[in-house]
Amino acid sequence: MKGTVSICCFLSLLLLQATAEEEDFTSVLRDRSHIDETLRLAAEEKAGDYAAALQRLRKIYHTSIKPMEQAYKYNELRQHEISAYPGRTLGDSATDGEITSKPMVLFLGPWSVGKSSMINYLLGLNDSPYQLYTGAEPTTSEFTVIMHGEKIRSVEGIVMAADSSRSFSPLEKFGQNFLEKLIGIEMPHKLLERVTFVDTPGIIENRKQQERGYPFNDVCQWFIDRADLIFVVFDPTKLDVGLELEMLFRQLKGRESQIRIILNKADNLATQDLMRVYGALFWSLAPLINVTEPPRVYVSSFWPYDYAPDTSRELFKREEISLLEDLNQVIENRMENKIAFIRQHGIRVRIHGLLVDRYVQTFKEKMSFFSDPELVFKEIVDDPDKFYIFKSILPLSAQCSYMGGCLLEKIEKAITNELPALLSSINSGKQPGLSSCEATGCGEKPKNRYRKN
Repeated sequence: MKGTVSICCFLSLLLLQATAEEEDFTSVLRDRSHIDETLRLAAEEKAGDYAAALQRLRKIYHTSIKPMEQAYKYNELRQHEISAYPGRTLGDSATDGEITSKPMVLFLGPWSVGKSSMINYLLGLNDSPYQLYTGAEPTTSEFTVIMHGEKIRSVEGIVMAADSSRSFSPLEKFGQNFLEKLIGIEMPHKLLERVTFVDTPGIIENRKQQERGYPFNDVCQWFIDRADLIFVVFDPTKLDVGLELEMLFRQLKGRESQIRIILNKADNLATQDLMRVYGALFWSLAPLINVTEPPRVYVSSFWPYDYAPDTSRELFKREEISLLEDLNQVIENRMENKIAFIRQHGIRVRIHGLLVDRYVQTFKEKMSFFSDPELVFKEIVDDPDKFYIFKSILPLSAQCSYMGGCLLEKIEKAITNELPALLSSINSGKQPGLSSCEATGCGEKPKNRYRKN
């Protein structure tokens, strides 16, 4: 009996010692000075130049592109079909909130893989009252938007959706149940002045959509379409790929250039085991990512505590710095991406306007006193080539006014002159003022490549 008690006491002492060593290990904080250095958070931005370029971009959109959107009902006829530039969609009319919004970084992945811990680490929120809650069980049940603000406060989803100055008003369409699961956190932080983070509920396999109370996949798609960078985070001890994860990767099709795979908590494994897990991850994801060049994979441990002993800490540190450089590249290119975004959108609005105008003109030509409007309309839509819809697009001469000018000329001018000039001024560091063509008129009328000769 005494021997049994002694063994139990010995085992208890070993357990207490192991627990004390683990607590001592996790209490050692990692140096995070490289985060500020790599992201250049201490550097002063030329806020005046950026604000001037942004104001110029908004003016070009509102004066040259939006009038044609409204005249040809672009947002009613082409909703959620336009992919403006990789990582952004603009199906309906752009708002000032969308034009002025910061780059969005989206965190996706299974539950308890370290998404919230990674955000806490990047923002230095650990052990503060405002850190995102983390744990071994599924903890994040909301879509959490972490953004810049003058003071720390939380914003309810219904308020975010109702605020037209933000870019989240379209989320109202997902219903009240979703808005109750949407929360915003504002805080003064140098990194959040340049980027917005979005934390998402962890994917739990075998959970039915109905249990969430809102269209989870549709909401994910909305954020995916607007994200500039998408971190898909995995735990090396949980690499099961189920139906929900397969659905997620189907939604990521076409966004491969924005995807970064994060193999988090890598210091929990020995080097040999980590190599096996790395191979197993690619084996599992290969059928889901059918591209020539797979997404970049970062292997590290993204939380504030020191790496576990006897692990590849130098490798993990280099991987972390590479990820930060990747993030910084997105931040540095944000204005160029916005200009490309608006220009591509302008091109699509122009094509939309020309096509709609040609359809309407053909409809008017084919209508007679005895014609059935529905049959004429159906015949044109079913066989547009029969009526040379795409070969004989006419100029929009009717859409001209004495004060406002011609819609086609204005949008052509924006696409061919104003937006490229603004982009050049950003790249060369010049103050974005009037383009040379705007000042002189260039003496040449923009050509309509769709006009029949």
